[in-house]
Amino acid sequence: MANGQQLAEEYVLRFATWAASKTDDDFRNLVTRGVLSRTEIAAECGFAKSALAQNPRIRKALKDLEDSLRERHVLPPVVEPVESGTEVPGQVRRAEPVRAAQDAERLSRLEQENASLRAENAELKQLLARYSVLHEVLAETGRLPR
Repeated sequence: MANGQQLAEEYVLRFATWAASKTDDDFRNLVTRGVLSRTEIAAECGFAKSALAQNPRIRKALKDLEDSLRERHVLPPVVEPVESGTEVPGQVRRAEPVRAAQDAERLSRLEQENASLRAENAELKQLLARYSVLHEVLAETGRLPR
């Protein structure tokens, strides 16, 4: 069984290998709240999420990776937190470009589905009206009209 130092070294190597195997698009898919998702990184590297915070070499490597991704405009720039109660005019929180594209695609799909369901509903209402007349005649006379 490996001791803590050996595990720490192995985790550093796993993280470095993982980071080297990713493209900018892969990193864009891992962005959560302006940083890389620690949970997904830990799952893909095969160690606990706590290793990212407790191992100083991994923590530094992750910070350096995020800084380089910010320089390449993969990650959004760091925004200084604004004091509560003081709003900066014109400051609007913007959705991530990937998320905005996904939302637009989903909205388009839902609008198409909604239009399709409305058309089907109108058609079914016409059929119901036709058969409700037949039902009334049958109820009154006891036989079907020709």
